[in-house]
Amino acid sequence: MSRAFRFKPRFAALAYGAVGVGAALLGAVVVFGLDGDNRTFALIVGLGAVALGALYLLSPAWRYQVLVDDDGLEVQTGRGERRFRVAWTDARKVIASPDTKTLVFFGDGPEHNLIVPGPGAPAPYDIEDKPALYDAIVTNVPAALVQEVDLLENVDAAAAAPEPPAPTTGDDPPTA
Repeated sequence: MSRAFRFKPRFAALAYGAVGVGAALLGAVVVFGLDGDNRTFALIVGLGAVALGALYLLSPAWRYQVLVDDDGLEVQTGRGERRFRVAWTDARKVIASPDTKTLVFFGDGPEHNLIVPGPGAPAPYDIEDKPALYDAIVTNVPAALVQEVDLLENVDAAAAAPEPPAPTTGDDPPTA
């Protein structure tokens, strides 16, 4: 059975605030009849704030989702295109904080890593139902690969990251 966890904006309140302030500045031009430099300033800042806030909230990144099933973890775009998929058996390491329900999932390469954000584990995004995603990952990854810590921010990332897999060229002799 597959379960989806959608990415969502981490700073939504800030973006809504920017839209609100921008709209108030645009309204001030009309209500108070601003002219000259005051009008120019209010129009530029107001339109800029509304545009930036709206662009952030409408970003395609918030349509991404993490799919978890019995075989592995997959990240998809909003159009259902696969960004990456990692089988549970190909996971290299998980550093998990049970108290905060945050973790770093190390897939089969640096481009296949995922952070379940929260206290001590900042990311530019948030994820819906993080505790359930945390539980699904920790339950499915082999226990020997899961390292539990109090807070992810207390872990030396360089030391904690697993060694990258050795490149294969096809010319390597078989190992016994």
